[in-house]
Amino acid sequence: MLIRSLDAADIPAAAALLCRAADEFILHESAPQDAAAFLADQGETRLRSRVEEGYVYHVALVDGELAGFVGVRGRSHVYSLYVDKRYQRRGIARRLWETARAAALDGAPDHPGVFTVNASNYAVPSYEALGFERTAPMQVGIVRYNPMRFVPAGSNT
Repeated sequence: MLIRSLDAADIPAAAALLCRAADEFILHESAPQDAAAFLADQGETRLRSRVEEGYVYHVALVDGELAGFVGVRGRSHVYSLYVDKRYQRRGIARRLWETARAAALDGAPDHPGVFTVNASNYAVPSYEALGFERTAPMQVGIVRYNPMRFVPAGSNT
């Protein structure tokens, strides 16, 4: 497995992976109009925009195929973390998270190491395995999500 920064050529595959994962694991809990709104905000165009806005993305490649990706906003919010169903339970999400976390902390000596995420119901156990904890009950917006936070061990935050 290779993990590297996302480049423009990865965007179509990343957007397609996100749509497949959302269809299978997230959107079944949403009204059809909300599911459509979510997908409209997650396509290739919006992914390109987020890169331009400074979101930092990394991809995981297995045998040259995009198996997953992670995106972090503002060095502290995990905006996206998706692994293709065919590659789940192989440690890819953990490696992506560790890479994204290290990149966010790199060159930021005052960063407290605290990260947030709005996890789908499906993803909560995965984020808990990465060390995140719920900070509030499930929220209902366009999609259902669970606010979570990662605080490094030994932190006073």
